[in-house]
Amino acid sequence: MSVRSLSKIWLHLIWGTHNHEKILVDKELRKNISRHLLEYSKEKGIYMKINFVNADHVHTLIELPVEKPVAEVVKFLKGESSFWINKNVDLKFSWAMGYAAFSISESGLEKVIKYISNQEEHHKAKSFIDEYKKFLDAYKISEVENR
Repeated sequence: MSVRSLSKIWLHLIWGTHNHEKILVDKELRKNISRHLLEYSKEKGIYMKINFVNADHVHTLIELPVEKPVAEVVKFLKGESSFWINKNVDLKFSWAMGYAAFSISESGLEKVIKYISNQEEHHKAKSFIDEYKKFLDAYKISEVENR
C-alpha cells in the first residue's frame, strides 16, 4: 500500500455579488456562468458536484482537493467567473469580498444537493440576506466574530 495524502471534505460554498446587487438577472447568462464554473473547476482539479447561480449570489458544492486550501479554491472560482462575466457580457461586474464555506457530511450531501437545485423556488420566499443569517445561526457563527 502506497502512502499518500487522502481527504474527503465536502464544502457548501456561498458568495454574493458586490453590494448584493441583483445584477445577474438574465436566466441564460446565469446558466452560462454555472456551466463555466463547472468546466473551470474541472480544469483546476476541483470536483464540483453542483452549483446554482442566482441573480445576487452563488451556491456550490465541492469536494475540496487535498492540495488546495479553501481560500485558494474560492479565489479561483470567484476570480475566473468574474473575469469571464466581464469578458463576455456588457456589465461592470464584481463579486463581493469574502465568502462562506460550510462543511457537509457524506450523509448530508443529498439534502444540500436538493437545497442548491431548488434555489429558484427557495428565493421566491427568502432573500439572500435572510438565507445567509439562517446559515450563520445554524452553524452557530456570530457575524462579528473575528476568525
